[in-house]
Amino acid sequence: MLMPKRTKFRKTFKGKRRGIARRGGTIAFGDYGLQAQDCGWLSSRVIEATRVAITRHMKRVGQVWIRVFPDKPITMKPAETRMGKGKGAPEYWVAVIKPGRILFEINGVSPEVAKQALKLGAAKLPFKTRIISRLGD
Repeated sequence: MLMPKRTKFRKTFKGKRRGIARRGGTIAFGDYGLQAQDCGWLSSRVIEATRVAITRHMKRVGQVWIRVFPDKPITMKPAETRMGKGKGAPEYWVAVIKPGRILFEINGVSPEVAKQALKLGAAKLPFKTRIISRLGD
């Protein structure tokens, strides 16, 4: 699973999920990309499941770039715990996603294989996405 080696603070605020992506909105490495249409959180487990789905369909030919990194800790309190007594312990890590952000890029495969691989990867994600191309097709 992806997670930071170390962070400045153990716990963070929840934050707001609004606005559009200010960076990471253009294809930089591959020929085809998966772009977010909604905002949300992507956990490290979901990122890994999406990566596995894409690489399996490509039969490990070509390259895959993951353009997001889960650097926000999400805390949870144990089940059946009374309110109060502080914030819970960090449980997992998420990447904050805003509309327009490129999530994955692929290169080195035919357009049909690329689009089908990204479609399978998009099925793993908790929000709407679209497949975009640097080539314009």
